Amino acid sequence: MKKTIIFLSLVAFTAVSFSQKKRTTTSATINFDATTTLDALPKAENKTAVASLNTKSGEIAFEAIVKSFSFSNPKMQEHFNGAMWMDSDKFAKATFKGKITNLSKVNFKTDGTYRATVEGNLTMHGVTKPVTTTASVVVSGKTITTTSDFSVKVADYGINGPAIGAGKVSTDPKISVVAAFK
Repeated sequence: MKKTIIFLSLVAFTAVSFSQKKRTTTSATINFDATTTLDALPKAENKTAVASLNTKSGEIAFEAIVKSFSFSNPKMQEHFNGAMWMDSDKFAKATFKGKITNLSKVNFKTDGTYRATVEGNLTMHGVTKPVTTTASVVVSGKTITTTSDFSVKVADYGINGPAIGAGKVSTDPKISVVAAFK
């Protein structure tokens, strides 16, 4: 009897230890909006970003292949991936690694919408810079959906193509990230 209780306790402890601490997805969406009053076309979407979320530690990470951003205008996509902009042959990925800093305000076990503060490092075009933003965390059943909107200054990442100088591309494009973790 004593061995059975110890065995059942061990099984329960193992189940709790391995229960859904880390969630991942391979279909996070990142939207890029660099429109200006001179040009409404610099918009792109990447639906193949990968992401992970550790519900115990609050660690969160995203990775996107730069060439997977899709523009409505093929010429704009060519410029975006070219040496004067993202130089995606040399800098193939953009990454974010960070943490939810107010993790105690997010209850991953109870359905609801929570406001999270996220701090971390964004790396693109070979440059890493700190980013702080807010995110919405929606818990619904077994799905956790995170959404965040923020802007970056392209000059901070060494991006300075002629279209930026001409005012056709925003100097601080808006980035939107959505990931559903199941």
